[in-house]
Amino acid sequence: MRSYRLEERGDGIDRLAMREEAVPQPGAHQILVRVRAASLNRRDTMILNGTYPLPPRLGIVPLSDGAGEVFAIGDGVTRFAVGDRVTGSYFARWVDGRMHPGVVDQLGCTLDGVLSEYALLDEQWAVRLPEHLSWHEAATLTCAGLTAWSALTGAEAPRPGQWVLTIGSGGVALFALQFAKLMGCRVAAITSRTEKADRLRALGADLVIATADAPQWGIKLREQTGGIDLVVETGGPATFGQSLIASALYGRIVLLTVQDQKGRSVEIPAAVYQRSLATIGRVFVGSRDGLETMLAAVATHRLKPIIDRIFPFTDAREAYRHFRQGDVFGKVVIDGA
Repeated sequence: MRSYRLEERGDGIDRLAMREEAVPQPGAHQILVRVRAASLNRRDTMILNGTYPLPPRLGIVPLSDGAGEVFAIGDGVTRFAVGDRVTGSYFARWVDGRMHPGVVDQLGCTLDGVLSEYALLDEQWAVRLPEHLSWHEAATLTCAGLTAWSALTGAEAPRPGQWVLTIGSGGVALFALQFAKLMGCRVAAITSRTEKADRLRALGADLVIATADAPQWGIKLREQTGGIDLVVETGGPATFGQSLIASALYGRIVLLTVQDQKGRSVEIPAAVYQRSLATIGRVFVGSRDGLETMLAAVATHRLKPIIDRIFPFTDAREAYRHFRQGDVFGKVVIDGA
C-alpha cells in the first residue's frame, strides 16, 4: 500500500514522503480501514512546520481527518463489522468526560493518521458515519466539525434567536455557521474577501461584513446586532480585539487560535475589557462521545460539509500548498489512493 510519512529531514512540505509499505493486519480489538478520503486542518501545517505544541512522532502518518470502510477486523472486535463506514476520533483515547493528560494522543501526530491507503485503528478510536455523506464530505468532520460543535455546545449553548459570530471561511468557521443555523441562531459572518459574502449568505448568514469595507467591524456589528452572544474566534491576534468590541455585555468568546504564524499572541485590550463582562473560554476539538453526538445531528439534519477543493492522493503536497495559502472556502480534501 502507499502511505505518506513525515520524514525527520527536510523543511516543511519537503518532509512529506510517500512510501510503499505492507498492508498491516489487524490485531485483537483492531480494525483495518480502507481510507477513501482525508482532509487537512490548520494543525497539520503546524505539525509539518514544527510549530505544533504537541511534538509529533518521527515518521508519523499525518492527518487526523479521514473516512473509509472497515476492510478487516481483529479478534474480539464488537463495535464494527466489515463494510461499516467509519471515521477516526481526533483524540483517539478520549472517550468522554473531561480531557486529562492520559488522553492527549492524537491521530496524525503521536498516532499514525489517515494519509494512507489503509489505516489501522483500535476499535475504540473510531465511530460510524452518516449514510448520506459522500466519502469526501465524511472526511471533513473529525477536527474542524467537532471543534465548531464543541464551541457551540460547550459551557453554555446559545439559544434560538441569539447572535453567533464566525470569522473567515475555513472549515471551523463554516461548520460553526451551519451548526448555529441548525440551533435556530442568527449568524454574523466576517470575511476578508468581499466576493465571499454572497456564498456566506447562501449558507444562512444573516449579516456579513467584509473587513476590507469595515476594518473596525466590531462596533459596526455591535450596533447592528445589539451585541454578539457567542463568538467562535478563529482569527486569533488579528481579530480578537474587534471580536471583544462586538460582544454583548455578557457575551462569550470561544478562543480557538491564540497565536498567529508570526508568533504573535492574543492580547486582551484593557480599555475594552474593563467595560465588558464577556467570558473568554477555550475548547480543543472534543471527545469521541462528542463526535458521535455531532454526527447524530449531522445525520438528522442531513447537513452537508462545504468542500473547497479535492486533490488526488498523489498530489498531497499540492493540497498542503493550497491549504497554506489561506484563501479557501471550506475543507481541502485529498482523495483516497
